[in-house]
Amino acid sequence: MTLKNKNLNSGQISFQILIFGSVAVLFLAGFLVWLDTTTKSILRAFDREQALTIAEAGIEYYRWHLAHAPQDYTDGATSTGPYVHSYYDKNNNLIGAFSLTITPPQVGSTVVTIESSGKVMADPSIEKIIKVRMGVPSFAKYAAVLNANVRFGQGTEVFGAIHSNGGVRFDGLAHNLVTGALASYNDPDHTGNNEFGVHTHVNPPPGSGINDNFRPLEAPTSTVQNRTDVFLAGRNFPVPAVDFTGITQDLAQMRADSLINGFHASSSSASGYNVVFQTNGTFNLFRVNSLISPSSTCDAASQSGWGSWSVKTETLLANYPMPNNGLIFLEDNVWVSGQINGSRVTVASARFPDNPATRSSITVNHNLLYTNYDGTDVISLIAQNNINIGLVSDNVIRVDAALMAQNGRVGRYYYESPGCSPYHVRSTITTFGMIGSSQRYGFAYTDSTGYQTRNLNYDSNLLYSPPPSFHLTTDAYETISWDEIR
Repeated sequence: MTLKNKNLNSGQISFQILIFGSVAVLFLAGFLVWLDTTTKSILRAFDREQALTIAEAGIEYYRWHLAHAPQDYTDGATSTGPYVHSYYDKNNNLIGAFSLTITPPQVGSTVVTIESSGKVMADPSIEKIIKVRMGVPSFAKYAAVLNANVRFGQGTEVFGAIHSNGGVRFDGLAHNLVTGALASYNDPDHTGNNEFGVHTHVNPPPGSGINDNFRPLEAPTSTVQNRTDVFLAGRNFPVPAVDFTGITQDLAQMRADSLINGFHASSSSASGYNVVFQTNGTFNLFRVNSLISPSSTCDAASQSGWGSWSVKTETLLANYPMPNNGLIFLEDNVWVSGQINGSRVTVASARFPDNPATRSSITVNHNLLYTNYDGTDVISLIAQNNINIGLVSDNVIRVDAALMAQNGRVGRYYYESPGCSPYHVRSTITTFGMIGSSQRYGFAYTDSTGYQTRNLNYDSNLLYSPPPSFHLTTDAYETISWDEIR
């Protein structure tokens, strides 16, 4: 090898080292940039997760706060917020904070909105925001809730959940879940042994109609059948009973509240009162002077408390504005009809001290209507004894209201033929709201008297936006919705 070639090879090696070195430096620099970016990304992801955890902690804190102070929507302060709280780790190191914005319930609602913003000290630019709606459920969580054995006959269609603390015989069409507190019971409308706590006597397809005989497939020890021709959403039994006892205390409190900021009237010294709602935010109050007297053959069954429950003569007392707290409390029997527009009202009927012999009832013989069906309009009728549909009632009637019979039943007395003709048979009753009945409910009878078609529709707005002073099932807030908005 000549000296010239030796110098040439040496130059080529130096050039190659330079190239490979440059590539190595670029690769190392790229790796370091990637490593730095990845590390920052991991740290930001960690900080984002921690910010979300802090925001969730804010929600859980205020859930706890509401459990101890259910009506406090200002975090114990006098200001309107936001309310900022420091957040510490398990070693008591300050790592961030959450900020709460509380939107209290609207009038008549139990729904509170909580917005919680979580931040970490390591990177204040990161913020996670959660918005949660919580509410206290009311007693109006069912289309129908009963405290006794009940039968829903043919021609009954129910949109909404049904529950009984007794047994349920359902021969209509249920669009929602039907539950009962009993595993089995002796259905008084059939002969034979006990049947399921929730059962039907509808003949399974391809059959039709009902059979009042004992149904072995609807009784222990058979497997519960999937009868989607009757129970579209299924049935469940036994389940825990619903508490009816709190309603007694509610009525006493309603009376006290009506004396302060509502409307109250003592005994009419006649047959009772007739409340007729107007769409201008008022109601007409009548004194009922006398009731229609049916023939003696209209009540051959001699039912307890039986009567026509239908107004014959009345006197207008006055027109009144809706009370500020939405409570109308009348210490006498009451009749209710008319239409509201933009009102939330409870009509309660009771006599104190409570005596079974003098308990009062509420009767609806004519349409009781909402104008708005978005939760703006709400009516509840709460009777110490019965909620009645009287003898001389509309052939086709609609009742928009939550109906609650504290000690009696929601329904219609048995009006016999021919003594009650032509009112013993009515066409259609439609309810929109809910039915709560301590005793067995019913608008029709097995001899085809009463309302031939019964449509019971549940108003879902009642669950978290119940009528004024309506019974709540618990003091605990439930989560209605959870949204991560940032």
